[in-house]
Amino acid sequence: MNIQLPLERSARRKTMRRLLPFLWLLYVVAFLDRVNVAYAALEMSRNLHFSDRVFGAGAGIFFIGYVLLEIPGAIIVERWSARLWIGGIMVCWGITTYFVGLVHTAHQFYGARFLLGAAEAGFYPGVMVYLTHWFRPEDRAKAVALFIAATPISNILGSPLAGQVLRLHWRGLEGWRWLFILEGVPAIVLGFITLLYLTDWPREASWLTDGERGWIAAGLDREKQRKAALGSYTVWQALRQRDVVLLALAYFAGSTGLYGFIIWLPTILKRASGFSTGTVTLLAALPYVAALTGMLLNGWHSDRTGERRWHSAGPLFAGGIALILAIASTSHFWAHLAFFALFAACVHGYMTAFWTLPTAFLGESAAAASIGLINSVGGLGGFVGPFIIGYLATRTGSFVPGLGWLLVNLFLAGILVLCLRRQKPAPSG
Repeated sequence: MNIQLPLERSARRKTMRRLLPFLWLLYVVAFLDRVNVAYAALEMSRNLHFSDRVFGAGAGIFFIGYVLLEIPGAIIVERWSARLWIGGIMVCWGITTYFVGLVHTAHQFYGARFLLGAAEAGFYPGVMVYLTHWFRPEDRAKAVALFIAATPISNILGSPLAGQVLRLHWRGLEGWRWLFILEGVPAIVLGFITLLYLTDWPREASWLTDGERGWIAAGLDREKQRKAALGSYTVWQALRQRDVVLLALAYFAGSTGLYGFIIWLPTILKRASGFSTGTVTLLAALPYVAALTGMLLNGWHSDRTGERRWHSAGPLFAGGIALILAIASTSHFWAHLAFFALFAACVHGYMTAFWTLPTAFLGESAAAASIGLINSVGGLGGFVGPFIIGYLATRTGSFVPGLGWLLVNLFLAGILVLCLRRQKPAPSG
């Protein structure tokens, strides 16, 4: 064991340093392009005379397009090339983001958001599959945590950036239009860089030694053998598995809560405080600082203990409680913001352990297809959350009923995760 320790350290260190910072950067750009509409809404809805219902539908319809290529995208990464797939779709969604900035009517808004979702589909599940090609089971939650840390960081960076861009009025275009136009450019540039930078498989990695490639391969082979002992599934059998269905339903409910919060947070804060758009964009970054902390801590502790179910369900329950407190403190803005920060830490933190669950009992193409299915169903939650909040806010004049809908979904998601069969912790070594 002692002889292998230096080899283990070097293989882990090189893989982490080579892949995760770049994948993280790609996801920062992806998430900015996905949720910049939340900040654009501070000016866009007024400029185009959109009601909360119209905006909620347009923001959420992204996820209807998003579900179309989830399963194919994940399987393509497993069977073909992550490098070519990810690079290609980044160029496509960067171009589409540019055109979102040119809409004038509700139907144009719906169409552009739908196409953006279709263009971005396959990126997230593709990366989740790609990580299983490089990281052994005992390192996977940490790798997922570092990757999806891009979610809160994109908001931490994107909030003040959006505040600055929204002030632009150049060449006859409003600031919210420039927000979409400018944020589409990095995706196009990074898409071409991806084609040159990423390596599809460890066996192709010239930046690893033979011993390091062998150590990674040995760990992944042991995982395959363990799964084979549990029984193998075809793609279609995997999609019908009880636990896959439960994971898909849990992610649907969790995504309803997550994206309902992300899309509407700036608007909720602006109406609750009466502050300027610039101030609101800065304040909207604070919950995501807490979210980043929650994700990293939960992923680290999940890997340390080897436990996944409670590290997924526990944050969902805690997030529901935090949301109850946020609703109860609506008339006290700073307490309201503090409980939203706690909520953000919980509802982002659960995903670090959650995405290790499908690969705990499924292998290769079956796991890839299942990850695609889970993310597809979760994508529908990304439509339902923003839409329901916008619909109820239009009908009632308050965000409280919509937030109540989100907390019900969080508790449901936690219960569904606990209904999963227990999996033995992955062996280390």
